[in-house]
Amino acid sequence: MREPRWLPWARWIGLGFLSLFTLTPIYVMVTSAIKPLSDVQGDFHWLPTTISLRPFVDIWKTIPLARYFGNSLIVATVASLASVTVAIFAAYAISRFRFPGRRIFSVTVLSTQMFPGILFLLPLFMIFVNLSNVIGINLYGSLTGLIITYLTFSLPFSIWMLVGYFDSIPIALDEAAQVDGSGPIGALMRVVIPAAMPGIVAVTVYAFMTAWGEVLFASVMTDDSTRTLAVGLQGYATQNDVYWNQVMAASLVVSIPVVAGFLLLQRFLVQGLTAGAVK
Repeated sequence: MREPRWLPWARWIGLGFLSLFTLTPIYVMVTSAIKPLSDVQGDFHWLPTTISLRPFVDIWKTIPLARYFGNSLIVATVASLASVTVAIFAAYAISRFRFPGRRIFSVTVLSTQMFPGILFLLPLFMIFVNLSNVIGINLYGSLTGLIITYLTFSLPFSIWMLVGYFDSIPIALDEAAQVDGSGPIGALMRVVIPAAMPGIVAVTVYAFMTAWGEVLFASVMTDDSTRTLAVGLQGYATQNDVYWNQVMAASLVVSIPVVAGFLLLQRFLVQGLTAGAVK
C-alpha cells in the first residue's frame, strides 16, 4: 500500500515539533549563561541584549566548583568501573553455569530494581555510622562511602543487563576456547568480553551517568570536602540572591564529560542497544 501524501509532511512536522521542544530549554540555558545577572533576572528576551562571558569565570570563584568537579569525576569513574567489573564475573556465572540457587539469585538481583532508592538511604546511613563507631572505618562523609552507596543500585542493573548480552554470545565460542587450552576465566577474557564489548560499554556509560547526576544520596552521605557537583550547584543560591547566569554556565560546564563521552562511545552504545537481542 502506498502511504498517503500527507503522511511525510505530518512526520516532518511532528519531528520538528519534538526537536523544538527539546532544543528550546538548551537554547535558554546557553543564552542565560552569556547574560549579565541583571538581564537574566529582568524581563525575558529570546535574544540577549548584552553578551558577557563573565559567568564562566565567576563560577569557579563563587563556589569551589573545581573540587566538586574532581569529587564527581572520581566517584562516577570508580563506581562505574567497579560496578561493571563485578557485574562481568557475576553475569558470566549466571549465563554460563548452572549452580544451586541460580534462579533465586537472578530474581533477587532483578527485584532490587523494584524498590525506590530512598528506602536504602536510612539503612545505609545507619550502617556507615555504626561502622565508624564500632571498628573505626569512617565511610560517612567520604568518597569511598559514596562509591559503595552507588554500587548498591548500579550493580544489580549492570548484572542483569550483562546477563542478556552474554546469553546472546554462542556458548560454542567458550567451548572452542577451552578446547584450545583456556579455562573458564580465559574464555571470558579472550572470547566473551571482546564479543560483548558494545554491551559492556553501554552499561558502563549508564553507571557513570547515574553516579554523575545523583542528588539524594550525595546530599546526605557527603560533607563540604566531599560534596559532588549535583549537590554543589546549590551553592549558587544564597540567602540574598540566586546567580542564575552562573547556574546555567556551570550546568553547561558539568555536562561536558557526559556529552563528550556519549559522542566518543556512540558507536558502541548503538551496538549495545541490540547486543542482547535475538540474532
